[in-house]
Parts: sequence; structure tokens; C-alpha cells
Amino acid sequence: MIGVILIAINLRSPLTSIGSLITTIRTDLELNHALAGTITTLPLLAFALLSPFAPKIAHKITMERTIFLSLIVLAIGIVLRSSFGTVALFAGTILIGVAISFGNVLLPGFIKLNFPLKVGIMTGMYGVFMNIFAALGSGLSVPLSSIGDIGWKGSLAFWSIPVFIAIVIWSPQLKKAKEPIAYSKAAPNEKLSLVRSPLAWSITLFMGLQSLIFYTLVTWLPEILQGMGYSMSGAGWMLFLMQIAILPFNFIIPILAERMKNQTLLSAATAALFILGISGVLLGKQSLMPVAVIMIGIGAGSAFSLSMMFFSLRTSNAVEASDMSGMAQSFGYLLAATGPIVFGALHDMTDSWTIPLIMLIVLAVVILIVGLSAGRDKVIGNKVEDEPSRS
Repeated sequence: MIGVILIAINLRSPLTSIGSLITTIRTDLELNHALAGTITTLPLLAFALLSPFAPKIAHKITMERTIFLSLIVLAIGIVLRSSFGTVALFAGTILIGVAISFGNVLLPGFIKLNFPLKVGIMTGMYGVFMNIFAALGSGLSVPLSSIGDIGWKGSLAFWSIPVFIAIVIWSPQLKKAKEPIAYSKAAPNEKLSLVRSPLAWSITLFMGLQSLIFYTLVTWLPEILQGMGYSMSGAGWMLFLMQIAILPFNFIIPILAERMKNQTLLSAATAALFILGISGVLLGKQSLMPVAVIMIGIGAGSAFSLSMMFFSLRTSNAVEASDMSGMAQSFGYLLAATGPIVFGALHDMTDSWTIPLIMLIVLAVVILIVGLSAGRDKVIGNKVEDEPSRS
């Protein structure tokens, strides 16, 4: 359980820590908005390209060893990103994306395998700790960069510390590494059924679109708020507030979802929160901004937790959960990767944040549609199940 928590701690903070510093980095390295957006997009592309391979590699060398190696790659990526100039920034960012993609895919299956009767609670704990440190990454980056001569490079390097702690604590798992016996036989058939399943594609779109909105706002919300009169530090703390709002719902939603017959109501509420929150940002009134970012945070926390629970609730075992996770995160993050770049490019073309924010509202409406489909009481490969994946 401690190992799961430590992995979760390092799945978002290396990414969110850069959002509050994007203006400084863009100015220092003379990057335009679209190119700066790729700093967030590159990890998402890594998620998309590598997610299908994570279950295969885990089958060959076990989940525990795969996660351990991903932590080492993550540490190397954070140090490299913080050491030199533009090339190192992007190279390190790619390694960070490679490492995190394995944790993203394998943890849902690892939880289903090791905690089959506590999937909701463990998914909630994993989500809470992941987003606590995601929020700290956003909130602390600017203050850290202001200490002495640390600058943005030293601030980003700071987030290698939790990774080294996780490496040390996780290492005993290598001695008792194990994996699902039936994996090699089940995987080919499951992958075929997933590609042909409308339910699997609904889950994939839900995962991808909620990720697109989250990562786009993590990248650009601070700069949007600075244009409305916030200081750089103040904008960073508003992003921190958004991510703090995520936390309780990371824990509550998985437990509720596991106990409910279906999750359509939760899916609809999640989409509504996105629509209302982004609309609040679009209005541009500072008095409404805390409420708007809190609503976005609640929506993001609910959406992520529902995505993780769909992997388990809509499948029958750890093998299927890992495969569903791999498919959803591969195609989903490929979709999400377009968000920060398109959002930044639309701003460059219109010299305004209005059209980009309207784009996010439209995508939130699509989340509502696919979320209603993904939330229905079904299991992939079967027509209807009264109690999906409860055992």
C-alpha cells in the first residue's frame, strides 16, 4: 500500500510543476506559445505511444520490476530536464513521459490484482496522493524558483527527491515480484474485443477528453489569469487551488462509483462541473475565479477517478483491467496531447483566450455524451452484468 502511494506521488508532480513556470521558461528560452505547449504535450504523446506496451513488458519482467525501472527513468528525466538548455528540457520531458506512462497503465491492474476487494478505496488513495503532490507542484514551483539563485531549473529539479525516495522504498518489491498467471493467454483475445467494443471506446474518449482539459488548463491557466491581472505567484496558487479541490473527490468518487449500480449520474455531474467552471474562467471576473477553478478541480478529480474505476468496473480481472487501461491511455492521451498545442496556437492566431476556452466547453459537452455511455451497468465483452467486477 505504501508503495502504491509513493508511485502515485510521482505520477503528476513532475508535470504540474512546470505549469506555473511556463511564462518564465518561455521567456528565458525564447519559445512561442505553441512550442511552449509541447512541454506538456510531449509526455502525453509518450503516454499515448507507450501505454499499449506496458502490459507486455510487465508480463515479461513482472509489474514490480517494470515500475521500478520506470522510477529510475523518471529520476534521470527530471535531472536532465533541469540541467541544460532547450534540448535538455525537451529530452528530459520525453523521458519523464516515458516513465510516467508505465505507472499510469500498470497501477490500476496492480491494484485490482493485489486489492481485489478494496479497489474503490485503493483507487481513491492513489488518486488523492497523486493530486496532493500535483497541487504542490503547481503551488510551490514559483516560490522555490525565487529562493536564492535556484531559478526555474532548480525548482524543477526539486521534484526528483520524491522519486529517489520511491526508488528506495519500492526496491524490496523486486524480491517478491509476481504477475497474473493467465496473462499471456488472455491478452490477445482481450485486445481484439476492446478494439471492437463501443463501451471500450466510450471509456477511452472519456479518459482522453478529461485529460485534454486537465493538461491544457494546467499548462495555460496561470498565463490566462496573469492576463486578467493576477501576479505570476498568484496565478500559480490559483492553479494550486484548482488541484486542491480535486483531492476529496479523488477519494469519494471511487467509493461511490463502486457502490452504485451505474455511474451515469456521476458522469453527467462531472461534465456539468467542467462546463460551468470553464465558463466562469471565460467570464474573466476575478471575484468569480476562485469558484470557477474549484468547480474545474472537482470536475477533474471526479473525471479522473471515474476513468480509473471504469478500467476495473467494466472488466472482469486484472489482465483485462490492464489492457483496458493500456488502450484508454494510449488513444486517450494521444487525443489529450493535442490540447495544449491547439489551445496555444488558437491564442496565437486570435490574440485572445476566448476561442480556446470555448473549445474546451464544447469538449466538455462531448464528455457528457460519452460519460453517459461509459457509466452504464455493463462489462466489456458481455451484454449486461448486474454486478460488474465486484469479486
